[in-house]
Amino acid sequence: MKFETKAIRIQTERSQHREHGTPIFPTSSFVFNDAEQMRSLFAGEETGNIYSRFTNPSVREFELKIAALEEVDDAFATSTGMAAVFAVFMTFLKKGDHVLASKALFGSTYNLLNNRLSNWGIKFDFIDPQTPKEWEEKVQSNTKMLFIETPSNPGLEIIDLEKAGQFSKNHQLIFCVDNCFATPYLQQPTKYGSDIIVHSATKFMDGQGRVMGGAIAGSQDLVDEVRGFCRSTGPALSPFNAWVLSKSLETLAVRMDRHCENAISLAKFLESHPEVLKVNYPFLESHPSYQVAIKQMSQGGGLVTFEVKGGLKQGIEFLNAMEMLSLSANLGDTRTIATHPASTTHAKVSEEARLEVGVTNSLIRISVGLEHIKDIIGDIDNALNKSSQHFN
Repeated sequence: MKFETKAIRIQTERSQHREHGTPIFPTSSFVFNDAEQMRSLFAGEETGNIYSRFTNPSVREFELKIAALEEVDDAFATSTGMAAVFAVFMTFLKKGDHVLASKALFGSTYNLLNNRLSNWGIKFDFIDPQTPKEWEEKVQSNTKMLFIETPSNPGLEIIDLEKAGQFSKNHQLIFCVDNCFATPYLQQPTKYGSDIIVHSATKFMDGQGRVMGGAIAGSQDLVDEVRGFCRSTGPALSPFNAWVLSKSLETLAVRMDRHCENAISLAKFLESHPEVLKVNYPFLESHPSYQVAIKQMSQGGGLVTFEVKGGLKQGIEFLNAMEMLSLSANLGDTRTIATHPASTTHAKVSEEARLEVGVTNSLIRISVGLEHIKDIIGDIDNALNKSSQHFN
């Protein structure tokens, strides 16, 4: 089946009620036919639902869709994207292990590595995603994992998945890719050797800013290890959120096409705007990794970042001058959202570390929604022109 068909037709087995749409299973536990079945299920001698912290039909439908769309063996769903990232680290790393991670990471992932993992004796090095020579210099005998996100949040850096996959294979590392910005519709890291793929389903997978969720996808043996960790620690996705996310996946392809169409139009407009210093979008030929982006992505994604000429002050004036766009820290919504990463998503990252990955005080991130592109461009153009009056 093609991507769009999988997203629609993979669903929980129809019940005796012959429903067309999948029902929600809002239950904390499940009943057993008899004491022997109860014993057998807990012993793992047969499969079935026991407790919704372990498995739930609504959650399982979402997991099976993610696995099919990423073209991997299996997936496990979590309550949030960061719960998925944390579960991966805690499942596969132990005291004395070492992680290589791209410098260009979401702020919470950066802080988890920089401020938390050391409490468990786990070491790490941040690497320049564009300098493979540095990867070779920093890999150690105890390095266990390479963790990257591409495109990165918020700088939209593109990492060559083929090179990263080969590097991981050469050094026998677990290769983990945060595929949140691209979604499996635009990019499938497993084709380039990834072992584990993580998602914040809160973003484009939901697509309307309603619920939170996360997912971990990969080979059966690795996902089983994650499932074992999460079964004991409890970052379970609720049945209701799973149902919403599974239904949302049915329209992911249609939505991503429109997000990408609007985003490339906005990026091209901003490139010629007199108040804009620089525009980042993977499918602009001016992007430094444009050739890599078009090799591993089918389209450029729904995020655009740019820098305003007047620095932080103009950036604030721009955000305050918007009339239609939303001010929010979320992304992947039907509604276009503007964010100032340096003071929000990356506020707890040091200024030096932010600047190393291009998160300047003048950087604006736009999550391009599904409104008419003329309305999106019109609001941004108007806000840029208004903000410039304070500096010209």
